[in-house]
Amino acid sequence: MTKSQQIVLYMGAALIAVVSGFLLRGHLMGTSSVEVAGDSAIKGAQTLLSASLPDLNDQNQSLSQWRGKVMVVNFWASWCEPCRKEIPEFIELQEKFGDKGLVFVGIAVDQKERAASFSKNIGINYPVLVGDMRAMMLAEAAGNRQGALPFTVVIDRDGKITGTKLGTLSRSKLESMFMPLL
Repeated sequence: MTKSQQIVLYMGAALIAVVSGFLLRGHLMGTSSVEVAGDSAIKGAQTLLSASLPDLNDQNQSLSQWRGKVMVVNFWASWCEPCRKEIPEFIELQEKFGDKGLVFVGIAVDQKERAASFSKNIGINYPVLVGDMRAMMLAEAAGNRQGALPFTVVIDRDGKITGTKLGTLSRSKLESMFMPLL
């Protein structure tokens, strides 16, 4: 095989990989929200609420401390562009509905330094916890079978998962998920 044939072969393989990645991303980002029912909602919520993760100051925080509030748990990363796009709306919603019993909890699947820098720069006004693969196991327990980000879980005041969304979550869709719970 000549050098030019090798280059064409490599470029073709790279093109196939890039197109496949975009198709997979489009499929995952198009995934609609899911109403979680029965045992899955109970077990997923129990797993989340029994978890403790470090915050940006390395202090372990139990998610159960927010039980009794409507929780929006968002799994995100600073390198995840869809995550970065939806967080400003989360900040606004936390400001607007926090006094009505809504609490956002961000779980960064990221390095602590990167999560802290992004949180400070954008002005996140809700708790940010940092996880690694353990955080992804929590997301899976809550319904994220694809292991992709962003992933958002809504938990009612009784500690039950009422809905999840894989991919970017619009403000109107999110409000429709939590407003009836307030």
